[in-house]
Amino acid sequence: MATIALAFPLLIAGAAPYQAAAQTYQRGQNVAPAFEGWERNEDGSFNFLFGYMNRNWLEEVDVPVGEHNAFSPGPADRGQPTHFLPRRNRFVFKVRVPADWGDRELVWMLTSHGVTERAYATLRPDYVVDNVVIMSETGALGAGSSNARMRANEPPAITLEGPAAREATVGVPLGITVLVQDDGLLRSRRRPPPPPPETPEDSARVDSIWNAPPTFSRRQLTPPSRITVQKANGLFMSWFLYRGEGAEDGESPLTFDPPQIKVWEDTRAGANSPWAPLWVPPELPEDGRWTVNVTFDRPGTYLLRGRADDGGLFSDVEVTVIVRPVAS
Repeated sequence: MATIALAFPLLIAGAAPYQAAAQTYQRGQNVAPAFEGWERNEDGSFNFLFGYMNRNWLEEVDVPVGEHNAFSPGPADRGQPTHFLPRRNRFVFKVRVPADWGDRELVWMLTSHGVTERAYATLRPDYVVDNVVIMSETGALGAGSSNARMRANEPPAITLEGPAAREATVGVPLGITVLVQDDGLLRSRRRPPPPPPETPEDSARVDSIWNAPPTFSRRQLTPPSRITVQKANGLFMSWFLYRGEGAEDGESPLTFDPPQIKVWEDTRAGANSPWAPLWVPPELPEDGRWTVNVTFDRPGTYLLRGRADDGGLFSDVEVTVIVRPVAS
């Protein structure tokens, strides 16, 4: 009996951390900055790579550059976001430092919901990053695995059509078009269309198969068991808010048409996200041009970022939009 009495509190104590770790939040939590690693430039300088973890599933947190969103030493503004999408966002931006940086630290300090956290960037050898590391960390590769095709992959090339600075009016859609070119090494596993029918019987058979409810294998329906996130391969283009006027309810102050694929790790089934189970990349435009219409709910200055992503690597482009109120 004494043994049982002693063991019972230990079981309770052991369960508490597990229960705390299992908690998730929709709103009210802070954003933690993250140092992802560093890379060397051809001129001998270095790039520090940063991302973040917004601990909320729904709330998009806004923190202007300044006292609560700053780098040190040096300029507080190093191109970091001020609008933070939900959950984990990796390799979001780079900060270039000189070749003689040495063993100094670059610190990103971020305060949100009353909590201050810091990310410390250094040139430690074990933090060096290349394309294979990026693909592994974002989930295009399994942990510790790669192949020649993956290692040869290069980021998509993205070209903005039109000026990088534009004006818009509240409630009036603004069209943005980009040209995306990719090497096609990371092909999607999209279901191909059925062959053209040759007879009425063939047509009825094809229609019945193509329009039937989808079926999935046991493997597809099994919950993920990998120790890293898993991301679907396949090219897509997506726009999101990087800096701008935040909405009072913690949601984005703008809308995109068509709705954009999420660039953050939404792992929930049914989410429009390459990290979601059973997600399928979109059909590619024949001319390589992707167009989106963005509508703003309130005036202000917004920095939009567009990302072309082949599932493993990505390239970004930015558009600054000055939004005017509706003329009275």
